[in-house]
Amino acid sequence: MRFLGNIEARADAKGRVFLPAVFRKSLQVAGEESLVLRKDVFQPCLVLYPESVWNEQMQVLRSRLNRWNKEHQEIFRQFVSDVELVALDGNGRFLISKRYQKMAEIGQNIKFIGMGDTIEIWSGEKTEKPFVDADAFGRAIEEVMKEGISSRTVE
Repeated sequence: MRFLGNIEARADAKGRVFLPAVFRKSLQVAGEESLVLRKDVFQPCLVLYPESVWNEQMQVLRSRLNRWNKEHQEIFRQFVSDVELVALDGNGRFLISKRYQKMAEIGQNIKFIGMGDTIEIWSGEKTEKPFVDADAFGRAIEEVMKEGISSRTVE
């Protein structure tokens, strides 16, 4: 399952929004029915996880944390307690709660960004400018890709 693209949408006054059809189709093809929504750990956006991807992420996190370490338990608790299960209605809509709208500073104009195995939901106003300046992005990609190549020997 691959979510790709940058799709603008509008939430209604109650916070309901249509999940873009291209993303709904990817979920259907993959047989995914349940979704999990949480605030991103680093950015002012929300992340929508298909249930199978969420379960994988929880398993990876749990495997790196010691259940008998207080700090680790607090990290895990924070990660899993701040989620909402999302159900699409018959029209493909779901509700973004007022709490999550506030956390991500989301109003009526929103943007869905496909991030491979997850979907980010951003305030439309926050995505008017590029996330990274074009020149800085080019340098960063060059550096990342160079690191991958330098680990292999060229003959």
